[in-house]
Amino acid sequence: LLEPIDFAEMAPLLQASSLMITDSGGIQEEGASLGVPVAVLRNVTERPEGVEAGVLKLLGTDALVAYPLLQQLLGNDGTLEAMRKGKNPYGDGQAGKRIAKALAWRFGLGEKPQDWQG
Repeated sequence: LLEPIDFAEMAPLLQASSLMITDSGGIQEEGASLGVPVAVLRNVTERPEGVEAGVLKLLGTDALVAYPLLQQLLGNDGTLEAMRKGKNPYGDGQAGKRIAKALAWRFGLGEKPQDWQG
């Protein structure tokens, strides 16, 4: 358990993790983006697409229920590996490049992006 840390310190820790255990919504997305399985200590999540994609597991908030589920998860390398390989439902990490290309086109500094919808 850690006190809150800034993102620059946190990202390498997350990347090196086998499993993230959190109640944070943002960390749910970070785990999916980094390919790290996430156990969510909440009863519901505003990120259900991560559960549907198999990269998040909702364990609930009751310690008597969540703890055995967490032990099962940690003891199942196959499940963790499947979670690692799950498709990130929050994007492909290319939004910044797409935005830069769209802006360059809009301001006459580049060609219209091939995947431009507008």
